[in-house]
Amino acid sequence: MAALAMLAAGAIALTGCVQSERDGSAGEGDGPDGTFVFAASGDPVSLDPAFASDGESFRVARQMFEGLVGVEPGSADPAPLLAESWEQSEDGLSYTFQLKEGVSFHDGTPFDGEAVCANFDRWYNFEGLAQSPGLAYYYGSLFRGYAGDEAALYESCEATGETEAVITLTTPFAGFIASLSLPAFSMQSPTALEEYGADEVGGTDEAPVLSEYATAHPTGTGPYVFESWDVGSQLELSANPDYWGEAGDVTDIIFRVIDDPNARRQALEAGSIDGYDLVAPADTVALEDAGFQIVPRDPFTILYLGFNHAIPELADVRVRQAISQAIDKEQLIAQTLPEGTQLATQFIPPVVAGYNEDVTTYDYDPEAARALLADAGYPDGFSLDFNYPTNISRPYMPTPEQVFTNLSSQLAEIGIEVNPQPNEWGEYLNRVQNTPDHGIHLLGWTGDYNDTDNFVGVFFGAEKPEFGFDNPELFSALDEARGLGDLEEQLPLYESINEQIAQFIPAVPLAHPAPSLAFGERVESYPVSPVNDEVFNLIELAE
Repeated sequence: MAALAMLAAGAIALTGCVQSERDGSAGEGDGPDGTFVFAASGDPVSLDPAFASDGESFRVARQMFEGLVGVEPGSADPAPLLAESWEQSEDGLSYTFQLKEGVSFHDGTPFDGEAVCANFDRWYNFEGLAQSPGLAYYYGSLFRGYAGDEAALYESCEATGETEAVITLTTPFAGFIASLSLPAFSMQSPTALEEYGADEVGGTDEAPVLSEYATAHPTGTGPYVFESWDVGSQLELSANPDYWGEAGDVTDIIFRVIDDPNARRQALEAGSIDGYDLVAPADTVALEDAGFQIVPRDPFTILYLGFNHAIPELADVRVRQAISQAIDKEQLIAQTLPEGTQLATQFIPPVVAGYNEDVTTYDYDPEAARALLADAGYPDGFSLDFNYPTNISRPYMPTPEQVFTNLSSQLAEIGIEVNPQPNEWGEYLNRVQNTPDHGIHLLGWTGDYNDTDNFVGVFFGAEKPEFGFDNPELFSALDEARGLGDLEEQLPLYESINEQIAQFIPAVPLAHPAPSLAFGERVESYPVSPVNDEVFNLIELAE
């Protein structure tokens, strides 16, 4: 299959029904019908999780891939997965992993110490476009550099046995173990990576072109294997017959792309899907009243209004403060976000260590905002590009267009006229994260694991195109905090960092939304996770 460009989500017509696709999948008395149809809000950006950072890619990746480390069910805390245990050296630089025995990749390649090292060395040796934030976002953010970079965190990997590997870092990293639960650091078959040219990335920063591996041959150790991908329509997986773990009730998965929240609800009501994520706030009560199951996640998210500091107006902290004070967060939450959403004063949820109860806040005050703009030299306001995604729902933002409309009207009250800049999701993410061609913009985060650095470190730990600022003092503070191995030592540093961020205002933290899923009656149990670590072999279906 020819290499394929990174893809934005596309709308589809609702055709057919789940039952017709399930016919013949299970005989009478054989247990529940194993075909599970889940409505996705968009296509994956990539089937190679090393080159992905979005929720739809990771949802699919979690079915096919596994990492050394997972998370405790229903929590954000790390737990053994392909590594049964690990031990850290006294200097905090080396980690010895004891690996699960008898595990193979989908193509039959053994999972062993050599495979672990092949994956770590692959990430470290990314070159050219593969290093761009739009592709290797997580590796670049967390490991801070590649082969030849003085700042690189990774030093080496040694396979000290079939079931043992030793990873050595250049400096301590308190969040190292927890970070390995990210799908971006999943173990992939070294054989398939080489055979299908996984690192053969083309195109440009704005429009990368992925490899054959990333579009048609993803190969992990997980409970499901890749079958097909009809871009813009659906992606199909089937149960891995040689999976080392629990098989479960779901034998076949269909991720059907339905980008419109109303269409997803209608598909569930019509019985053409089994469930979907990111239920629109206005739909939860009606679906519950109709007998559907609404499964909420605990808020472990952040929605923010980002600033591109390369734009002269936004380089002035008075303008950034004015925009902060122009926003009525309570109104935004009430009108556009799910029930249970918490108002955000900083970029980590209250449950994450390092949350600062006394952080500086900028309460809604349009009059003070107009005065700040005048003081900054804009008594009559100004116009500003406002980038936002379309035809997509995210856990931190189920209805982006509504959020855009709400904030635009609030900014107009202080004299800021916005120029709408809508883009489909894949194009939007590349534009905002990988180019200087954007203004204020809507983005957010679903926490990947319970660590402060996973929020503020990933956002503000280094200079990047999304925000366009260089703040060595902040970068240095974040580096110091992430390098401490003791949580009690980290806490005061992160509390101070959150205050530093609040005064600098690189972006406006808006809310910690509480996303919900909806399911039909045959779904008896779903492994809901605050970090979206939801693997479908753990779904229980009614017979």
